[in-house]
Amino acid sequence: MKFSIGGSLKLAFRPWVEGLENIPAEGPAILASNHLSFSDSFFLPAVLDRKVTFIAKAEYFTSPGLKGKLTAAFFKGVGQLPVDRSGARGAGEAAIKSGIEVIERGELFGIYPEGTRSPDGRLYRGKPGGLARVALATGAPVIPVAMIDTEKIQPPGKVVPKLMRPGIRIGKPLDFSRYQGMDGDRFILRSVTDEVMYEIMKLSGQEYVDIYATAAKRQMADAEKAAKEAAKHAAAEAREARSAETEPAAPEGDAAAGAPDADGTGAAH
Repeated sequence: MKFSIGGSLKLAFRPWVEGLENIPAEGPAILASNHLSFSDSFFLPAVLDRKVTFIAKAEYFTSPGLKGKLTAAFFKGVGQLPVDRSGARGAGEAAIKSGIEVIERGELFGIYPEGTRSPDGRLYRGKPGGLARVALATGAPVIPVAMIDTEKIQPPGKVVPKLMRPGIRIGKPLDFSRYQGMDGDRFILRSVTDEVMYEIMKLSGQEYVDIYATAAKRQMADAEKAAKEAAKHAAAEAREARSAETEPAAPEGDAAAGAPDADGTGAAH
């Protein structure tokens, strides 16, 4: 996959890279990256000599039919691990377990602390579970990574990608060994995560938003729904107004003829 897809990506898009010297030639490390595009998991491994293992939702590996089998083979080929997201803490615990296993094999583990792709290109608050707990449980260094402009290559709804040069900035390794054994302290987990997100922000130049990306997506979806409802209501009111303007008025004589007499019968005397 590195020679086929990776080589094709580098040839077609010519991604530029800064900080390759910060990736260790051997030994475990955690690559913590911002997440702008589906292609982030392909561009980053493509520019590295070493294999990077990411986690992916289990649905990519269990879909039925020929398409499902091809999808599963593809994700396995690019080094992604399935994570069952069922249960309240299913995804988090599975991600931590997978990350620790990768680190214990002496490999590179890739993770997106935001937990999902950015909905608008800004950098969102990191989730303190997976990244910090894997780092503190293993003592592996955390290397901040910034993907640049990958969201512009294939925006949502676009089938054909735009040929342009994305960028990758790789920061210096962060050592959290001073916190090792404290992975049960939520304040320590938050502190570690925030420190990593700050370094990613400096590398990427993104505007930082201190809420989770999942919450931002819900707010955007609610706002879009409200806007659609408001537009639908306004259109209905406009139709009613046009209908009232074009409806002909009844002649005065007809109105008088149909009016009731004093006795209320409307009959002639």
